[in-house]
Amino acid sequence: MGFKDAGKPHYLGHRERLRRRFRDAGADALPDYELLELILFRAVPRRDTKPLAKAILAHFGSFTEALNAPEERLKEVPGLGQAAITEIKLVRAAALRLVRGEVLERPVLASWSQVLDYCRASMGFEAKEQFRILFLDKRNQIIADEVQQKGTVDHTPVYVREVVKRALELSATAIVLVHNHPSGDPTPSRADIEMTKQIVSSAKNLGIVVHDHIIVGKQGHASFRGLGLI
Repeated sequence: MGFKDAGKPHYLGHRERLRRRFRDAGADALPDYELLELILFRAVPRRDTKPLAKAILAHFGSFTEALNAPEERLKEVPGLGQAAITEIKLVRAAALRLVRGEVLERPVLASWSQVLDYCRASMGFEAKEQFRILFLDKRNQIIADEVQQKGTVDHTPVYVREVVKRALELSATAIVLVHNHPSGDPTPSRADIEMTKQIVSSAKNLGIVVHDHIIVGKQGHASFRGLGLI
């Protein structure tokens, strides 16, 4: 038996054992570095991926931070090539598509926790500010999910007239405003509060309801309605 396995790379047996454990016990049975190893298998077919997986986690601090890292940051990890980076971004895209699908299929107000999860997953780890709008019909289902503006690390220009104009174009009866704070702290700024008041006022005059303004960041989220700001 020893002669049969002579020359066979040791990591091949490890890969099969890891795959079997994933199939039999599920993802919860695997620590983060082993789950990351599984993701890297296809992109790194001819070497042990355990050291690379552990290096990625050490560099970013967590599985979530690693998967949400921009490509430029991932390139900082020694030994992490373009194929492996593509696999990591593919997993993130698939996860985001799954969460988005769950949100689109149900009324927003009846699946609010999923909406928050989607907003945080899609924007919470971005390095620059984005301003997003969920446009809703009279059943509070999403008609469109659009990023309206992209800004800098601490500012996004928002034009109230453009927000209301787009809602009218889509025949939306309600909207949910979303933006991120790259600093990680989702606490609304004075500018956030003033801008929201202007949008709420303009939308109300045209029969459009602003259900909420959500700010997301790595440290969680803030809801204007929950804070009594709407």
